[in-house]
Amino acid sequence: MSRTPGMLLLLDLPRTGPLLLCLVLLAGCQSFLESGDASLSRFEYTHPQMGTQFGVVIYGHDEVKASKAAASAFARIDQLNEILSDYLRTSELSQLGAASGNGQWIKVSDDLWNVLRISDDYSRQSDGAFDITIGPVVQLWRWARRNGQLPSRERLDAAVKTVGYDKIEFDTKTQSVRLMHANMRLDAGGIGKGYACDEAMKILKQHGFTRAMIDGGGGVVVGDPPPGRKGWRIGIGSLDPRNEPPSQYVILTSAAISTSGDAWQHIEIDGQRYSHIVDSKTGLGLTDHSSVSIVAPTGTLSDVLSTTVAVLGPQRGLAFVDKQKDAAAFIVRKPGNTIEVYESKRVKSLTIEAANDQHDNGEK
Repeated sequence: MSRTPGMLLLLDLPRTGPLLLCLVLLAGCQSFLESGDASLSRFEYTHPQMGTQFGVVIYGHDEVKASKAAASAFARIDQLNEILSDYLRTSELSQLGAASGNGQWIKVSDDLWNVLRISDDYSRQSDGAFDITIGPVVQLWRWARRNGQLPSRERLDAAVKTVGYDKIEFDTKTQSVRLMHANMRLDAGGIGKGYACDEAMKILKQHGFTRAMIDGGGGVVVGDPPPGRKGWRIGIGSLDPRNEPPSQYVILTSAAISTSGDAWQHIEIDGQRYSHIVDSKTGLGLTDHSSVSIVAPTGTLSDVLSTTVAVLGPQRGLAFVDKQKDAAAFIVRKPGNTIEVYESKRVKSLTIEAANDQHDNGEK
């Protein structure tokens, strides 16, 4: 067994053997979260949106007030879907893309402005590993998954030419945006759900509920801990979350965790596995079977970083995370028959529990 910088463990597995390491986010299931004490009741709600099932957990005394708060949080998520969806032609994001290349400045909403500015910041920091202009390439890979065949190199090259965060111009005085290249399309898939979870948590707090959790499918945002607990106990699962329960849990308070990987969305063609996560420079889906989980202060940041690190790969990705304030990364890869596990420096500052640890989130 060998070690490399930032690497925890290498396991050589038989081709048909099970995956033994669990580091993919699994959240939103009550069985993976400790229940609260009897002084507050636990209320749970779900709502389909953005291609996933959002979940809300609230601890409180009044079910009517909790239900109203959850409904308001879900309404905020619905509103953001109308702004950020690249599936809806009527969304603000899609309308902005439709105006690309015509030289027109488009005044945008506060939410779209925030998402675009944050995206631009991390695109520049990561040299384009994160790029919200990836839309044309992502659309080709959606076509590939539907049809079971790779896009032609000519189509990929044409799509890549329209991609580039430097092709977006911002006018801060008028909060306006201009897409400089024709046929540009934006895709908020690497930031939208995290941003929506943050906004939903704000709504719950406005309603007086601080002991709450928002589950956005691949990401979770938590507030104050459940009563009698040190934090929310969130499972970190496996490369195969359909079949393997979490082996470790992270205890979080007023923080977020997001996972990016190919467990749920990928395609295999001629023996090669391609992820739905795309490298903007090559136009190709990532080919290493991997999962990246990021703990960060906000859902927006954890969402952005999980995608960015997936594209950068372990060495560059860990270095990138270590530069971010209060962020930590878990990376699992399976190139060939070997499982590689990496952790960033700040993982040591987190509270991690094994699956068989029965104590009360550190409470004796």
